[in-house]
This record gives sequence, structure tokens and C-alpha cells, in this order.
Amino acid sequence: LGYALPGWDHAKRAFGARYGIEKLVELGVLVEGEKGTYDRFRDRTIFPIYDLSGRPIAFGGRAFGDEQPKYLNSPTTPLFDKGRMLYGLSWARDAARQAKAAVLVEGYTDVLTLHQAGIENAVCSMGTALTQGQADLLGRFVEEVVIAYDRDAAGSAASVRGMQVLRDSGLSVRVAQLAQGEDPDSLV
Repeated sequence: LGYALPGWDHAKRAFGARYGIEKLVELGVLVEGEKGTYDRFRDRTIFPIYDLSGRPIAFGGRAFGDEQPKYLNSPTTPLFDKGRMLYGLSWARDAARQAKAAVLVEGYTDVLTLHQAGIENAVCSMGTALTQGQADLLGRFVEEVVIAYDRDAAGSAASVRGMQVLRDSGLSVRVAQLAQGEDPDSLV
């Protein structure tokens, strides 16, 4: 995990000369705006997102306090397409393949907490909108998926949508019934 400082140019100053401003914009670390180039992530906990080989390809940032959006991911880049990647899959792949099942959760901290608790086949869709590309990716490693989304209205609706997407990929699906107000992180 990391932390993005609250200023608008810390990443730009730290990495601009080394990697080039244009490359950092292309990779989503910086944003090109009307008033110039500035840091995408500010005052956020930073979760590196890895490809299947364990190489960092993007970042997810969680805001402190009430800043919106609460979660901010890197944009689609030549290295990263959120709709075709699952957070934690590089760590979960072997355990999921062995169990022939994955636990699908909503957030980064859910994945990290489950892995720390020994549930090493947990991954997340980086939000509740599971895509067909993500389901197909899971299908390369498992036969079954247990959806363990939050039990709020958004999580319940996403569970129903996710069931259909996963079934369309030929996967068996179960839904974990968490207690009201619980999410996988708080449950563990």
C-alpha cells in the first residue's frame, strides 16, 4: 500500500523528470487539464493493481474523509483496462485454481483482509459492476464463484447482475449471505 500526498504536483515533481510527463499522463498517473498537468491521486491510500505476472499496471486510490469520489482508479491505459482485470488475481490465482473456486468481493480492503485471514482465493472487481471480461478471466482458473458483496442495496443488486454475468461464462455461482451491515472485511 502507499499514500498519495494531498498536493497537486507531488507525483509530477517526483517522477516527471525520470519518466517524462507525457508517459505519466498516458499511464494515468497525471491528468492533463485546462490549467496544466496535475496528479490524479491526491490525499488517498494507494492500492497498486498488478497484472497476472505480478507487475504493477495501475492504481486504485481511496479517499480519506468525505472527498468524492471515494474510490478512484487509474483510467484505461495501454497497460490497464479495469473491465478486464481483477484486483488480487495475481495473488489468488494458484489458490483459486486449486480450490476450483474464487470468492468475489467489492473492495481492495476486502481482498487484503481475506488473504490475511487465509482465504487466499479472494479477488475483487474494483467496484460492483462485474464485466463479462472479468467473468471470462475468472473462468480461466475456476469453476465456481462465491459472490460476497456488501449486503446494502447496491451490493444486493450487483450480486444479482453478477450471477448472470458469471453464469454466462459457464461458471457455477453461489452468493454469501452476510449479516446486514457486514462486509467481508468487517466480518473477518
